Amino acid sequence: MTDRHAIVVGAGAGGLATSIDLARTGFRVTLLERGPAPGGKMHAREVDDKAVDGGPTVLTMRSIFEGLFADAGACLSERITLLESPIIARHAWTDGGQLDLYPDAERSRKSIEMFAGRDDAQGFERFYEHSARIHETLSDTFMKASKPDPVTLVGRVLRRHHPSSLMAARPAPNLWRALGRFFSDERLRQLFARYATYVGSSPLATPATLMLIAHVELEGVWLVDGGMHRLANVMSEFARELGVDLHLNTHVSEILVKRNKACGVRLEDGTSLPSDVVVFNGDTEALARGQLGAEAMRAVKPRAHQDRALSALTWCIKGSTAGFQLDHHNVFFESDYPSEFSAIFRERHVPEKPTVYLCAQDRGPNGSFNGSERLLMLVNAPADGDRQTWSGSDVLRTRDNALAVLDRCGLSVQFKDDDCVSTTPNDWHGRFPGTGGSLYGGASHGLWSSFTRPGAKSRLKGLYLSGGSVHPGPGVPMATLSGRLAACAVLSDLT
Repeated sequence: MTDRHAIVVGAGAGGLATSIDLARTGFRVTLLERGPAPGGKMHAREVDDKAVDGGPTVLTMRSIFEGLFADAGACLSERITLLESPIIARHAWTDGGQLDLYPDAERSRKSIEMFAGRDDAQGFERFYEHSARIHETLSDTFMKASKPDPVTLVGRVLRRHHPSSLMAARPAPNLWRALGRFFSDERLRQLFARYATYVGSSPLATPATLMLIAHVELEGVWLVDGGMHRLANVMSEFARELGVDLHLNTHVSEILVKRNKACGVRLEDGTSLPSDVVVFNGDTEALARGQLGAEAMRAVKPRAHQDRALSALTWCIKGSTAGFQLDHHNVFFESDYPSEFSAIFRERHVPEKPTVYLCAQDRGPNGSFNGSERLLMLVNAPADGDRQTWSGSDVLRTRDNALAVLDRCGLSVQFKDDDCVSTTPNDWHGRFPGTGGSLYGGASHGLWSSFTRPGAKSRLKGLYLSGGSVHPGPGVPMATLSGRLAACAVLSDLT
């Protein structure tokens, strides 16, 4: 055990990963979480005594989590049950059609051929090959490595791959336009353009490199037995086994700075805790806006309001369904996908006919339900939770619009109002200060967006960063990688 002490602020996926990696190398780690449970966006809402996942609902890139535990001498599969989903997602359109994608390229190709014809099935083959090349090029050089600048990234790629890989990974044109080279059926462009929303962005402005998500999903989509919040609990339990001192319901009000170096934190009750380093696992806008003290504001650049990523309205429901046969992961589309993102990012409102994501949490492998089931319904929204207030009537109107989309796709959802718990951009902003309700940090818009996220080292000595607002980006796997990169940066500087 070293005499080095690290304070980690925030027990989301990134903060938990940082804590595990530092603790296994001998650091004394104090992990402070302002909420009542670990996990950050991996959380559950109670609906009529049922725990319903209110954030991420499936797990990809399983090897990241297996590696985190294995490096600390443990086995993830001995602590949690992961069930491979036989279907990546079920998709439906209000103007007709249903399409399942599978974690098997050939089966997905056949599904697409039945849905849209041979030409688009061949387009999928070319699309998937291109996606695999992008993933191969960027996995180790960008996603799993410290934040590069464009020149550094080019150097990394050329050292590991053939020069042609640079063309495969080029960010232009935007995702929506790029998909037009592979698919003539507009519905398939909608389906694969939805990858932009995985990072809280518009497919009309997101670089085409996000096509790599197709390869990630075809490697497998996993359901966590007990819900995604169970993964957060397992990570926190393991961190405690390694000696991490985890404190819940503990609000950090200030990052202490002495001689231009972070040297600890001050809690809301006035208690000061000294440390050798501080790792902040929260949206970097909280730092930039002075919510962790004036001294810490210089640690990162502020993010412009228009550069925020998507927020969402969600409803955790216990109810019954009829008509459309749900799978675990379901997406319901209207016909004009581009107009949705114009409404959200330009006009700053939720369209009347939104795309609706519905997670039927009792469906899938080993799923069972008796008359009622747990559902998470989600529609995208602008991250204006600090600028506009969502009234009860606003939320009900948006909920009714979403239910109408489901109805036009053939799905009827029945529930009591008391068995439906909503979360608005106002609520997300309250949970994640400085964000306006953005669930993904900054939007990934423009050719250089991948290089604008902060890296693990902030501009303030002794203060390190992890979480979805920093490199390599949002989502539970990426946030976990960011936590590991933060721990590597700390170890590099201090040991």
